[in-house]
Amino acid sequence: MFELIRSLFTLNFVQTVLAIFEIFFVIYMVGYSSFLFISVVVGGNEIFEGTKKRRLRNEIHHDYYVPISVVVPAYNEEVTIVETIRSLLNLDYRIYEIIVVNDGSKDSTGELVAETFHLHQVDRPIRRQLPCSEILSIWEGSGAGGRVPITLLNKENGGKADSINAGINAAQYPYFVCMDADSILQKDSLSMIAVPVLENRDVVAVGSMIRISNDCVFENGELVELRLPKRLTPAFQVLEYERSFLASRILLDKFNANLIISGAFGLFKKDAVINVGGYHVGCVGEDMELIMKLHAYYRSNRLPYQIKYAYNAVCWTQAPERFRDLLKQRKRWHIGLMQSMLGHKSVITKGSYLYYLFYELLSPVIELLGLLVTFLAYVFGLLNLKYVLALFLVYALFGSILTVISFITRNYLSSIRVRPADILKAFLLCIPENILIRFILAWTRILAVFFWRGKKTRWGEIKRKKIDYNQVA
Repeated sequence: MFELIRSLFTLNFVQTVLAIFEIFFVIYMVGYSSFLFISVVVGGNEIFEGTKKRRLRNEIHHDYYVPISVVVPAYNEEVTIVETIRSLLNLDYRIYEIIVVNDGSKDSTGELVAETFHLHQVDRPIRRQLPCSEILSIWEGSGAGGRVPITLLNKENGGKADSINAGINAAQYPYFVCMDADSILQKDSLSMIAVPVLENRDVVAVGSMIRISNDCVFENGELVELRLPKRLTPAFQVLEYERSFLASRILLDKFNANLIISGAFGLFKKDAVINVGGYHVGCVGEDMELIMKLHAYYRSNRLPYQIKYAYNAVCWTQAPERFRDLLKQRKRWHIGLMQSMLGHKSVITKGSYLYYLFYELLSPVIELLGLLVTFLAYVFGLLNLKYVLALFLVYALFGSILTVISFITRNYLSSIRVRPADILKAFLLCIPENILIRFILAWTRILAVFFWRGKKTRWGEIKRKKIDYNQVA
């Protein structure tokens, strides 16, 4: 009898716990879906209003420019670095310089830059306002008819954060842009990302719209036709990027709540970054960690500040072509997210911190645990199988529809030509992207936390593909 009572108590206890978890999981899904829906509506409306102003020529054009230093950290980027610099020389901007930081590359990145752009070695002092590895040599020259100064720093290997710190030390202008060596900026990107700074002197950082360049058609550095990549791995990422950058970032920007500015392209006030100690060399996600530090510094000192997001400042970057490279990338991203959030718990009172905590950092655990709890609840007779399958189907379809809407809205409102075949492909890929790829990446992010080995500050080894940004459509 005692054993029977104990077994019944245990069974009731398990059923109660499962029921509580199931309710939490349903609330979690509804909350995320609601946030995603509101974000897509707000983001689409924001882009629509901006596009309407440009078409009606209702924007104020000015001749004011913020001098900007463009810092390009590079490690083994001989495949892409020359085209990246050429695209920078074609920017529609008055006052800027290009600083390439060769972080002890094992290939010919440094030699290729010096030779292609006719740089010569110089001996000039650099004030070390931020810690960085030793600079071995400095090369200088100019491009775009002598209008844009180019500086090449060859330094000892120290990682991406260390390289950016070196570039900031060498920067001559009060604002700097950090961008990846495998990316390209649209001609008006600097003009667009500088607008928030001109509008508000309290702006200390500005994020941008990151889009994927794989298989797109460019002409003289300008996108003329967007194409979904032929390979599935980068194609899935296109849909993910469009949903992420159209949705949450535009909405969070309205509350000064963005905690991430992509390392592929972001604008910063140099003095503000120096005040918080620059990029953290020991952190994988140095870009997010810097934003967290800026939030914490200005909030703790009760100083006015703004961290903005310029959706019309576009950077085109290469996505990993191989699935194993994508997994390595997401492992690093999640470890960086964890390091940044645990290192700046003082910002926990900020609403966006809770969003990133539950829907970014803990999301893979919650989602996979939710599936396990749902299965166990069915085993214990707490759920109807048809109801559960219908719930997950509705959730998947809802996310897939919003993904396709984000993809179409972003490109239509930007007047970018998209082939009908690519629209159809987006429809076909949105469901597996929301179901299969999402949970594979969730499992990968969990494993990253528990089984990551090696030096976490090393550059990510991802295979690059040469892209001709001067090709003709």
